[in-house]
Amino acid sequence: MAIVSIKSQQVTLYDADDWIVRAPVSTGTKGRETPAGVFALVEKKEDHRSNMYDDAHMPHMQRITWNGIAMHGGPLPGYAASHGCVRLPFGFAERIFGKTRMGMRVIISPNDAAPVSIAHPMLFSSQADAVAAAPSRAQTLSREAEDAAKAVDAAKKAVVTTARDAKPVSAALRKFEAAKKRADVELAAAEKALANAKDDAARAKAEERQQKAAAKAAEASAQLEATQADGKAKLDAAAAAKEAVKAAETKKTETAKAARDAKLASVPVSLYVSRATQKLYVRRSTQKPEPDGGERYDYSIEVPIQIRNPEKPIGTHVFTAMARGDNGLRWSAVTIDEADSAKDALDRITIPKDVLDRIAPTALPRSSIIISDEPLSRETNYRTEFVAVLSKQPQGGFITRKPTPKVEVASAREDDYGGPFSWFQQRRAPEPRYDPWGREPRYQPQPQQPQRGWRW
Repeated sequence: MAIVSIKSQQVTLYDADDWIVRAPVSTGTKGRETPAGVFALVEKKEDHRSNMYDDAHMPHMQRITWNGIAMHGGPLPGYAASHGCVRLPFGFAERIFGKTRMGMRVIISPNDAAPVSIAHPMLFSSQADAVAAAPSRAQTLSREAEDAAKAVDAAKKAVVTTARDAKPVSAALRKFEAAKKRADVELAAAEKALANAKDDAARAKAEERQQKAAAKAAEASAQLEATQADGKAKLDAAAAAKEAVKAAETKKTETAKAARDAKLASVPVSLYVSRATQKLYVRRSTQKPEPDGGERYDYSIEVPIQIRNPEKPIGTHVFTAMARGDNGLRWSAVTIDEADSAKDALDRITIPKDVLDRIAPTALPRSSIIISDEPLSRETNYRTEFVAVLSKQPQGGFITRKPTPKVEVASAREDDYGGPFSWFQQRRAPEPRYDPWGREPRYQPQPQQPQRGWRW
């Protein structure tokens, strides 16, 4: 997890136990402010060039939105000076690039914020046996889904075969049904003529006609019945094949869903509760890369949720399963927009039982629950987890995304976290730097940032 403080112009990265490293940053300048909110890494590029700002070099870029907000190496003049991104010291950006992973939580807070331990009944606990069984269960259900898909193909082939066998029968039935219909019409006409005969001669002629029509109708009926009897097996087989396809397709859908859920059980799950929409959203990475960048997320669960006192602000709180604990998972909470406390926010929500039954037993560390007054940002899509922006904070970095004149920027220095051993060394005072945004050169001293070892 990474937490950026706009107020302190600082980023802190955390592992399961504590903070591990800190560094100064430069967030968005006035009018192009870095949006405060909750994000996750959606793309990483070691050598990235901006497609918005005249091919500007943004090394070790870690994207958090698809409209251009990212963390990357850049010059730090000592104050908020970017166009919306979070600039990191060049060497620092390089060092953490290999340590972070796709989907890592990035929280941008208007003020200083840090995770605190929390326990609450609404913070679900995984089941050790379910977690242990998840990989083999996923394999089993995947095979069942493959078999179900093959069964659909086989059933469709059977439909073609039985339909071909039944085709002559159907044609013969149509022929004899039409013949019987004509014979019945002729018999009815003959019987009517017999009933209306006025004399013996007319009656004799009508009787002869009626007898012939009756014989013809009987013959047509016999032919139809014989054809029906002979073709019944083939017709029944064709009808049964169609029903078999329906059943196979239903099973294919069910097994595919079960296999998908079982596979998703092997990745952390994220929940978003929005007071604005009164909905619960669930997302998990499918770990399938998309051609246009990033990974595809599963967003098949979206349900109404009960929030007590829905008219009352609830704040924005991020609850993260940091590691496995004695009772399943050990959770932390980060609050970046406080209305209720984190505990009170949890007290006000009720997650539907059917949703919990699907996700809780196999929940893993790095799973999260976000509770917020905000709706999901328009930047949330199939290639993102959740993007939630604090609406009461400046969002210039979202709004003004225009190319700027190409300028020379200071390059990484050995003393700016860039040297091979500088990660653990004290920094030397940097020289004044040229400000590419037109301000006069000046020196902004950076406080020494303590570091800890990686425990990821």
